[in-house]
Amino acid sequence: MEEMDMELVEQLVSENARFRMLFEEHQLLERELDEFERKKFLSPEEEFERKKIQKIKLAGKDEMRRILRDRHSQPVQHA
Repeated sequence: MEEMDMELVEQLVSENARFRMLFEEHQLLERELDEFERKKFLSPEEEFERKKIQKIKLAGKDEMRRILRDRHSQPVQHA
């Protein structure tokens, strides 16, 4: 998420329920992957689970990027 505009991310987290769910899931999956990374050896089942988590995390990140891109392309509304 580092390359994303964090101000817009924070705004979307507070305003967009889908984005907030994706963002929270992304953080949770990142922590789960960190746990796998701390292990010296992964069983075949753990390796399968790690790859599954990576794919889910990437899909969520892609959707968050689409939401951000759509938000950037919306015209600015003045009050």
